[in-house]
Amino acid sequence: MNNTLRLKGHFGHGKAQHPGPPSLPINAVVTTDQIQDRIDDLHQVIAYWKTQPAFIDPLVEVRYRTIVAKSNRIKRLLSSHDKSANDSIVGAVFSNNHAGKPCHVITHYVKMETIESTLRELEAAKKILVHHGNSMTNEELASITHGGLAEIDARMGLSKTSFAQIIRDVYYVERFTVKNYIDTQQEHALVTIYDTGRNGTQTVELLNRLGVDVLRANLLDATTINMAPDQYRKLTEIAPYLVAMSLKDALELKFEPNSEQVDDLFTPSIPIPTNEPIVGVIDTCFDLKNAYFSEWVEYHDELNPQIDTTWEDLVHGTEVSSLIVDGPTLNPTLDDGCGRFRVRHFAVARNGHNSSFTVMKTIRNIVASNPDIKVWNLSLGSRLESPENTISPEAAMLDKLQNEYDIVFVVAGTNKTQEDNPTQPKRIGAPADSINSLVVNATSILKEPASYTREGPVLNFFRKPDISCFGGDDTEQMAVWSPQGVTLTAGTSFAAPWITRKMAYLIYVMHFPRETAKAMLIDAASGWEKISADNIKVGYGIVPTKIEDILTTPSNEIRFVLEGAVTSFETYNYRIPVPMVNGKYPYMARATLCYFPKCNARQGVDYTSTELDFHFGRMREKGIDSLNNNIQGDPTAYAYEGDARKLYRKWDNVKHVSDIEKSRFQPRISHGIPYWGFKIRKTERFDPSIDEHGTVGSNAGDGLRFGIVVTLRGMDGRNRFEEFKQRCQLQTEPWIVEEIDVHSNIELYQESDVEIDFDEDKDA
Repeated sequence: MNNTLRLKGHFGHGKAQHPGPPSLPINAVVTTDQIQDRIDDLHQVIAYWKTQPAFIDPLVEVRYRTIVAKSNRIKRLLSSHDKSANDSIVGAVFSNNHAGKPCHVITHYVKMETIESTLRELEAAKKILVHHGNSMTNEELASITHGGLAEIDARMGLSKTSFAQIIRDVYYVERFTVKNYIDTQQEHALVTIYDTGRNGTQTVELLNRLGVDVLRANLLDATTINMAPDQYRKLTEIAPYLVAMSLKDALELKFEPNSEQVDDLFTPSIPIPTNEPIVGVIDTCFDLKNAYFSEWVEYHDELNPQIDTTWEDLVHGTEVSSLIVDGPTLNPTLDDGCGRFRVRHFAVARNGHNSSFTVMKTIRNIVASNPDIKVWNLSLGSRLESPENTISPEAAMLDKLQNEYDIVFVVAGTNKTQEDNPTQPKRIGAPADSINSLVVNATSILKEPASYTREGPVLNFFRKPDISCFGGDDTEQMAVWSPQGVTLTAGTSFAAPWITRKMAYLIYVMHFPRETAKAMLIDAASGWEKISADNIKVGYGIVPTKIEDILTTPSNEIRFVLEGAVTSFETYNYRIPVPMVNGKYPYMARATLCYFPKCNARQGVDYTSTELDFHFGRMREKGIDSLNNNIQGDPTAYAYEGDARKLYRKWDNVKHVSDIEKSRFQPRISHGIPYWGFKIRKTERFDPSIDEHGTVGSNAGDGLRFGIVVTLRGMDGRNRFEEFKQRCQLQTEPWIVEEIDVHSNIELYQESDVEIDFDEDKDA
């Protein structure tokens, strides 16, 4: 077996090229009729908003022709002298265009003067277009951007660049409109309104002025409010355009009576804890009185003390913590080699109905008060399906906490219930739609999706769950410790703790940052097989049981990790010296990149604020020959936004590229440059802010850390591990090569917290 290598070396950095003048796609045409249609749209928008309260500025929906890249969003239309159109975006969803194909619908919050200014510029652009025969092609537009407007056109008050950008904007926009439809809610709801720049106090004042009586205590944050049915009904009657999303305020936990008590009752033995790593568990109550491993659990009851705890309230939380502390003792065939973990257990929910609003506020306080915990297990989830076009408030909060506190949540993928149709698909429920969290689904012992598993994707695009592991099913169940003793059960709730154990081991014992640890689990789960249609249920694959199978490889494989942070547009290294044989590379290859971007719930389907475009493969004269034929950024090719999201996972925080195992494999030729390389290109959803003094603020992705895991499989069966190490160390700019030995790291961890007793000097 070969150990994993960590390569430390110099990363190059490059700046982005300045964009050229506005242009149209090849064969595109913009006509005066199209401009007039947009003028008519905006007149209707103005007419609508003149009937609304003056203390609310207009919210305008921009419906695009298709799914658009950032570069194809409107730039001139709905912009003002102090705010770009991109800065006024407060929401984004996917819908269908007039042809029934997917398209963006992006909501802007603007001043009435901005709409009126846009109207004047559209009228001016229309007059210019009349002088050019009522239409314009890309070639005609290019002649204007290079040569300038004719004198008669220049009198319209638009510069050549402004005119060109308006023409480009009009091409991509299908319609301007106002949201006047809304989902109904018959129960308490978590309502998210569009961000209008108000703080919490101002949001309360706004709603009260509209006749919706809410208190500051009803707010989760400045835009998320816990509303009773009558409050929500009033809001939707008066101001439906304010509502970005509404979800039932319910986190439903139900004790499943199909769990079976083990006939041959036994109580495992367990030593006294020492310096084992501490994992955070947020769940139902813990049976501190009867659990044989109670010394390993620091218990905090965050529930209302005025409500009595029932036996059912103790079951789920106790069972989850039992697996994290002592899962291998209860399930010897699942022994992962990770040892035992101490648990800091927080009770935030009861069996049955819980307020998601209350649970979220409690979780936020727990994480803030426990900064020493870096790995959290959350096996709670909603019975409701996650929304298709927005991130749930629960998931958004987890993503925010992970960004603020440098932590990772391992989240159960949620189960179908006995009331659900077992043959009908059901989307995963909140908070399993969290993008930064590691979301875990369950499989049977036969390595098939468990019968109760729910499925992704999230936001029509993000692959959730991330990974899967055994969680029990009808064929074989999971042994846990419950208040009744050893019990057999099943669920994603009990798959997640096994991944939490591995994540904690990689972070606490092996000292990997969370980005690398997540990438290692996903890479190990993916293997060399094509990701099947079941990826909506199993994610990237099933994680190996043994931690050794994640940290080591067979003798014909080389695995190495690269870690760093993006500080500019491009981050790269083009000198990875993969050994050749007769001028060829006899390897299959795969690579996984993970990062934890800032997220913005108000952006809906455009949720992640930073994109890291990942290229990995052999070097050639013109750059990297990417494993997945990634052409993004290639000046000779163009990838439509919808295709880029599908083919290259654009805007996803996990990038995985891989060869697929075949019966016949042809070694790769060298392109004349004896190296492999990687390149990361950073794209921001928003430009940095500029204050009144002209000072440019930071980007959301500045300093964003990443972890890359690369696995090379020699198809000739040869072990080239040592040769690769030597080649790395003999470069002109040598790599620092660290061999990660699982056994050595364990010894170092165990020794790091040893108490040293000093004998007193009796002669003193």
